[in-house]
Parts: sequence; C-alpha cells; structure tokens
Amino acid sequence: MAEAVAKVARRINETVEEGKDSLDLSNCKLISFPDGVFKVLRSVSENICVVTLADNELKAISSKFFSTFTQLRDKLTEIATLETINLEGNSITEIPVEKLSNMPALKWLNLKSNLLDSNTQSALQSPHKFDILSTTES
Repeated sequence: MAEAVAKVARRINETVEEGKDSLDLSNCKLISFPDGVFKVLRSVSENICVVTLADNELKAISSKFFSTFTQLRDKLTEIATLETINLEGNSITEIPVEKLSNMPALKWLNLKSNLLDSNTQSALQSPHKFDILSTTES
C-alpha cells in the first residue's frame, strides 16, 4: 500500500513540477480517485487534458473529477472495473450511451443537472443494465 501511495505522489509531483498536460496514474492500485490529488493539482488542473487510469481497481468516479479536470479527453469506457460514474452538475450535452452499455462493471450513472441533447435523452430511455439518474426521468 505504501508503495502505491508513493507512486501516486511521485507521478503527481512530476506533473506539477514539469507542468505536464497529462497525469499518469496507471497501475497504482487505485480503488477511487484520491481526494488529495485535487488539492495538489489545483494550480495545473486546467492544463491537464489526459488522465490515465488504466490497470487500477477503480469502482467510482465523482463529478469532482470532471469539474476539476475540465479539459479531459479520456476514454472512461475502457476502465473495465468502473461501477459508478457521477457526472451531476456539469454542462454535458452528449455521452456515448452505446459505449457505456458495453462497460462490463457499470452499475450506476448520474447525469442530473446537465444539458443533455435530445439524441442522448432518447438513448437513455432504452433499457440498460445500469441504473441511470437524469433530468429526463419521469
């Protein structure tokens, strides 16, 4: 565990000190995104456009992740263990519903308080293997 924490700290320090536009937290044994990272990266978070989370054991990603890293171009749908995605309170207009449907572990998706377009709203109306919270629910 201590080794994993040290690896995360090292990679965060490299990102901050070198002003990188990417943060590589792959293979760090993460089960959630560490809250401390948000504070440390506050000064450079608007520059980060790629956060690599491959080969971890992530089960959830909070809306704080997306509101902190506003320039992301990640492929969350490739995280095989991801069970929960909370995107509440952003300005999201569309999401790849078909790709989310192919995520093996996804159980819950929160899209409340977003500006979803009509195509995304329609796609969310179909039955899915995960629970969806959105403003389009009746």
